[in-house]
Amino acid sequence: MVTSSAVPPKLKPAGLVWFGVVAFALAAVVLGTVVFFFNPVSSSFYPVCQFHRLTGWNCPSCGATRGLYALLHGHLLTATRDNALLMIGLVLVPARAAWWLKNQNYGDRKKDFFPASWLWPLLAVLLVFSVLRNLPAFAFLSPA
Repeated sequence: MVTSSAVPPKLKPAGLVWFGVVAFALAAVVLGTVVFFFNPVSSSFYPVCQFHRLTGWNCPSCGATRGLYALLHGHLLTATRDNALLMIGLVLVPARAAWWLKNQNYGDRKKDFFPASWLWPLLAVLLVFSVLRNLPAFAFLSPA
């Protein structure tokens, strides 16, 4: 009889992974419902961007709530005009989540959803987007 002395790595229980997925989906539905029924332009309970208020410049998330409102009402061009980075993220994040869930269930469970090596490139994209949307030549990236 052959015994292995290697200790298997500790993995997250599958139930915990699915609980996180369901909790995230529920939060997304609740947030989407609130944004769908309450226009960010005319509702006063949405938070104000402090960076924009203090500097007059647009941060990477300026226009995201208005963009989400427009998207939920079927206005894709308006949503992209309000925040193009949000529209890209709304495609890439669910695709990444599907890939990660597939790996959790059928593949390598040790792969991270958001590897640390992605942090600097992501910050660079956010910085470049922020700078460009505040330049007159790239005014099309700023929310209306």
